[in-house]
Amino acid sequence: MAGVLRAEPVWVETFTGLQVTQFARLLRVVRERGGNGTLRGRPWSLPLAEQVLMVAVYYRTNLTMRRLGPLFGVSSSTVCRVVQRLGPLLAVEPVARPVDADTRLVIAAARPVPGTTADAHAWRASGLSQYCKSVTVLGDGVYLNCGMAVPHRKRPGRVLLQAEEDDNAEHRRVRARVEHVIGRLKNYKILRDCRQRGDGLHHAAQAIARMHNLALAS
Repeated sequence: MAGVLRAEPVWVETFTGLQVTQFARLLRVVRERGGNGTLRGRPWSLPLAEQVLMVAVYYRTNLTMRRLGPLFGVSSSTVCRVVQRLGPLLAVEPVARPVDADTRLVIAAARPVPGTTADAHAWRASGLSQYCKSVTVLGDGVYLNCGMAVPHRKRPGRVLLQAEEDDNAEHRRVRARVEHVIGRLKNYKILRDCRQRGDGLHHAAQAIARMHNLALAS
């Protein structure tokens, strides 16, 4: 069965949100991480470029594997195997160079935790603080005692000083960039209407962070 989508510029740019040169860098990373496999046994029916495109389209559109298969001319079970095999190879690498909120880059991503987990506990358990040494990390009011800069809190019977109001305004201005990044990541609909859990969600978030960084920094 012939598929519709191929690793051609029009499909790459339409369905991944990446330019052709950026997609080529993503493909190179997957190849260097062993995306071609051992080259033993029966070869895959799709070339590696189209497998990477398939994973990117899956994350970008959140189409079911049953619907995605005909677009590439393969079965839904093949789509599943490709996503499971290549998804982890797209994982973001911690950003090595100094960054700040203006870059809108994802520095690192931790494993997901249950939705009932308190934000402060999730931060402490994530290990992300090691990537944020020597920089000021902003958080909202729930991150008290986490080593972050948080807004001044209004308390009963106490009005904030003007300097504190000014601090909070600047805090909101910088944190708005973080919210913009989160919104942009959710352009990949698998994070907006998520059917993933556990490792599947973890690999999706890692891969989307890499593609997000590629689109901004390339």
